[in-house]
Formats: sequence, C-alpha cells, structure tokens
Amino acid sequence: MKSITKEESLIRVQKLRKEIHKLNYEYFVLDQSNVSEAVRDALKKELKELEEAYPEFITPDSPTQRVGSALSGRFKKISHLTPKKSLQDAFSEKEIRDWSERIQKLAPDETIEYVCELKIDGLNMTLHYDYGRLVRGLTRGNGIEGENVTHTIRTVESIPLTLNQPVDLEISGEVYLSKKSFERMNETLKDEEHFANPRNAAAGTIRQLDPKIAAERNLQAFFYEIGKNNLTASCKTQEEVLETIQSLGLPVNKNFVHKKTIDEVIEWYKKWHEKRDELPYEIDGIVIKVNDLNQQKKMGFTAKFPRFALACKFPALQSTSVVEDIIVQVGRTGVLTPVAVLRPTLVAGSVISRATLHNQDEIERLDVRIGDTVIIQKAGDVIPEVDQVLKEMRVGDERMFRMPDMCPICGGKVVRIEGEAAHRCANKKCFAVEREKIIHFVSRPALNIIGFGEKIIDELMEKSFIQDVADIFTLKADDFLTLPHCKEKKTENLIAAIESSKNVTFAKLLFGLGIRYIGEQTSGILARYFESKEYLLKMPQEKTLENIFKKAEKTTLEELIAIDGVGEKVAQSVFEWIHDKKTKELIQKLSKVGVKIYFSKRTKVIHSAFTDKTFVLTGTLASMSREKAKEEIRKRGGKVISQVTKQTNFLICGTEPGSKFDHAKSLKIPILEEKDFLEML
Repeated sequence: MKSITKEESLIRVQKLRKEIHKLNYEYFVLDQSNVSEAVRDALKKELKELEEAYPEFITPDSPTQRVGSALSGRFKKISHLTPKKSLQDAFSEKEIRDWSERIQKLAPDETIEYVCELKIDGLNMTLHYDYGRLVRGLTRGNGIEGENVTHTIRTVESIPLTLNQPVDLEISGEVYLSKKSFERMNETLKDEEHFANPRNAAAGTIRQLDPKIAAERNLQAFFYEIGKNNLTASCKTQEEVLETIQSLGLPVNKNFVHKKTIDEVIEWYKKWHEKRDELPYEIDGIVIKVNDLNQQKKMGFTAKFPRFALACKFPALQSTSVVEDIIVQVGRTGVLTPVAVLRPTLVAGSVISRATLHNQDEIERLDVRIGDTVIIQKAGDVIPEVDQVLKEMRVGDERMFRMPDMCPICGGKVVRIEGEAAHRCANKKCFAVEREKIIHFVSRPALNIIGFGEKIIDELMEKSFIQDVADIFTLKADDFLTLPHCKEKKTENLIAAIESSKNVTFAKLLFGLGIRYIGEQTSGILARYFESKEYLLKMPQEKTLENIFKKAEKTTLEELIAIDGVGEKVAQSVFEWIHDKKTKELIQKLSKVGVKIYFSKRTKVIHSAFTDKTFVLTGTLASMSREKAKEEIRKRGGKVISQVTKQTNFLICGTEPGSKFDHAKSLKIPILEEKDFLEML
C-alpha cells in the first residue's frame, strides 16, 4: 500500500469531512442518497483512523466527534428528555471480540452475559407518553434536540396512542418500512421520485407535512430502549427491559436472544448474516448489549458511545478505496483489460486490492482517474469493480488514463475493431495471450491437468520449453526437474497427469482450446451437435482429432447459426476459428503428440423436473464431482451456468458455499441442498 505524508493526510482528512457532511445532509435532512450506508461507514472509518494517527487533526465539528445530524428546519425542535448516544460500530468478528475484552476489564471477576437484537435499518424515533398517552414523537436529530413529527407518528398503527399502564415514559426505537410496502410505495411514484431504499423511504414518509400520505404507506415500528420513565426501577436486565416494553403494548422485535458467551454471540451474528434476506424488513447487522443493568452502569459511557453496547454490521457489499494506479492485463483472446490497483479495502467479507475497469469506454463513463476515491462493489457478488467516483474528494493531482497503443507485454500493436469496446493485441504470438491460453487449457473445466499451475507455466515458458498448448504433451521428466519448484515426486505426478489428459471428451477439448465467446455451456452444445452429425458417426476413417476437424470444416455458417443455444455471434466465431490457418496447425500438432478425443455416450434426454431449467452450483458435493453433477443435469434437459442471475431457476449448494449462495438468497432463488438435488435426480 502506498504511504501518504502527514501533509497529504491532512488534505485527505479535510476532503473526507466535507464529503461525509454532504452525504449526511443528503441522507438525514433531504432523505436522499446516491450511495449506500456502507459507503458512508467506510469514509467515516477512514477518517477515524487518520484522526487516531494524527490527534492534532481532530476538530470539534468533525463527523467523528458528534452524534446525529443537522435538523432540516421544517419542523419544530424539541429537546430530548435523555440525550441520544450513537452506538460504536464493529465490522468483523475480531472487533466484536476486542470489544468483549475491553468491557470485561471494566467488570473484572464478573461473568458478563449478553442480549442480542437485530439492527433494523430504519429511522430512529423517540416517543413521549404522559400518564400513558402519546403526546409527541421526535426524530433523533442531533441527539440533544429532535424534530416534532407527532402528526405522522400517530398514523403508524403499530404505535399505541395509549399504553397498557398510565405511566410517564420516554421510549426509543426504529420506524421502518417493510420490503413489500417499499415496493408498493415506489410503484405509485414517478421514476424521478423513487426512494433508493426502505430506510430513506421511511425517513421521507415521517417528514411528510400531510399525515394522510404517511398513513397510506404502512409504516411500522420496533422499540428497544427506555429513557426517562417512572416504571423500570425493578428491571435488572436488558431482557426485562424488553419484556417491560412489550407489556406496555409497544412492539418489540421478537428476534432477541440471551447469550452467555461471546462465541455464542458471534454464531448468532453469522446466522443472521445468512438469514437476513428471509426477513420481511431490512436489517444491516445486530446490536449486542450487556444484559446486566448494574454492569451497564459500571461500564458507563464515553463522550459519544455507551461502552456496554455494540452495533455489529454485516460485511459491506460496497466500500471506498483510492485508485493508486491503473494497469493493463492481457487475456487469452488478446483483449486488454484495465485494472484499478486499490488501497486494500474490505468488501463482502474479503480484502480487495484490485478491481476491473472493463474497458476504455467504462473508464470514460465513470471518469475514473489515478488518485481518485472510488466506491467498490462486487459484480454478481464475485468480480470486484469500480461503481462510482467520489469526484468531490479530488485534490487536483489525479491523472487521467488512456489505453496504450502498444501491448504492455509483447510490444505489439493494440487495435480496436469498430463497433467493439475492447482493445486487443494484434500480435498472434503475444506471450501474454499464449500464457493465458495455456492456463485456461490446463484448468479443471478443460483438460484438468492437476498440478500444472501458473508458476510452472511461467517457468516453462521462460525456458522456452512450451510456446503453445500442444507443447505440454512433449514435456519430459528432465524438463520439469530443471525447474526450482519441481522435485522427483511432483515431476512424476505431472507427467502422469499430462498422460492421463491426452484422452479427452470433445466438449472439454473445445472449451480448453479457448475459442472466443465459447464457454463451458456452449462447448457442450457444440460437442453434442457434432457428435450427432451423421458424417461423424459414420466416418470411414479412424476418429482421430485431425480427421474429425477436417470433417467439421464442412459445416456451414448457416448450420452453426441454426444450432439451438449458439446464435450468430458465437457461430461466426466458431466458423472463423475452424477455418483459421493457425487452428489447423494446432490441431495437427495436438494429433501428432497423441491427444485423442472420445465422444460421450449418446444419452437420450430425459424429460424431467430439470427440463429447460437453469442451474448454478456452489460448494463441494459429497456424492459426486461438479462435472458429474453438470452431466446429470444436462442429460435431463437442464442447463448449467457459472453465475447466479435473475434467470437462474435453482442453486445447488454443497458444503462451504461461496458468495453465489448469498447472491441467490438476495434474488430469492430456490436453493437445493445436496440431498434435495439427489432426490430430484
């Protein structure tokens, strides 16, 4: 990571404060925001870290030094009976454990137990009851004063106008909009009036001048904290506080639990991270509180936070970072891809230090420059990408980027075909292109040459032992033994893996050869088409690789276009590839070194629950390999794709699933565990 000087840090602090103040104003006052709360959190976290490194930079008006937000001025200001404190945030298991260790020191030799509650993503609200009757509702405001929104609070049906007991009470909670109500509300608004998320919608609804509009939007509420009151002296625990709130007739979220250890707390946190999409409302984490109220009093407060409580936020799907450089990678088809080199940041549970910028058009659309502060997210929950540039964070020395005219690897000319977004290296023998082709060829979905990793490939290419995929099959044990990473046993395993891979299915070979636009699914479609062709099934000659491709040359472009699931662009690519002189030379070379293809047994498609359905696999299956699972799905008329989309019908989930699992849940795609999948088979 590039280090910055103290002077640069001060400039960064000033820019961060200005941007956070702007985002807070949009979020709290205007009820509008073009960025997620995770982005604001990331900026605040960076500001806090810089202020901790340089305490002399801290000012009284810094966003880290105050609670709440500015008041809009639209409604009368009223003082809270009890000042409203923020909760300290945690974003990882380590931070939760660190907090637990800190508070244990404040209550030495005592057993600390916890109450965990869901952190509702809504609008903080405080109500005042006099002798059991609702007299006012206040927004949180700046923590000292809030805005009087009693006229809209009275329209929330879940908030009682009269309590079950005639008590004086100050009570705080969260007003929110359910996911369904949010969708219904946006359907009634013009596109330009749509709210970005349920939290903004709840805030905007509460601040309506006309209570009839608020009444139509079906706001709801949960309560969790009692301030000034005349009834809770008998409560000894946070659990009893929640039970008391319920007994008064106020709604409490039922998903609160008592946990005895911090390990149990963390398990509960993980559980709700996985299950959050099952709830009818949005949550962005959990809140942990020390259960014993006497212990809470011992722990007390800092200037900003209660020490006895912690807001544990779920891993952000977005974060912010700084583009420290933009480099270019060259893929197996010669495409040059610009990649942002980032200051490391945590996104969706993993540390991201690079993000794709796709192409020059995308760089220009985003107007991203070296030195920019950017919002990072995972595309499809998998590939990190730059989503937005925070242009107001610029200091003036950011640098624009242009795609190079010469390939950064081989020095060949870079071209851009009219109508395409991609820049390509025109050199057919580009080292980077051949390297990526070889990496692809030996990968698991292709020939699956176990142990043949990138380091081995780099070392073999550096010594000129291999220049293309066919050269792999000419390697001898002595070649491997000259490499620094290859001992006798590894060499023996590699030679065996290469020999084993010489017999390969037609589909895997087509995929492994890296034809443009041809993925695993399309390779299978093409292989099945050629395997069904009469002139291949009744070939008088031996079905050698070379003979089969000679026959395949007879397939017309029109025939390829007509194949179900191929299409014109893919067909054109296959047709050009088959008739390319370099392809013929490579096929001849592969044939000479002993690569043989065999046709899969022609299996009649079984019409079943799989027919015309699209599947994605994640995790490890105990009963079969992924390749076997894909084969079983396809022969039953189903399709297998690599990424979860809205068109996916089922996600098949093995042990240790990846981010596809969370993405499928967010899209409400049915998830089949392995036993369900086997029953379906």
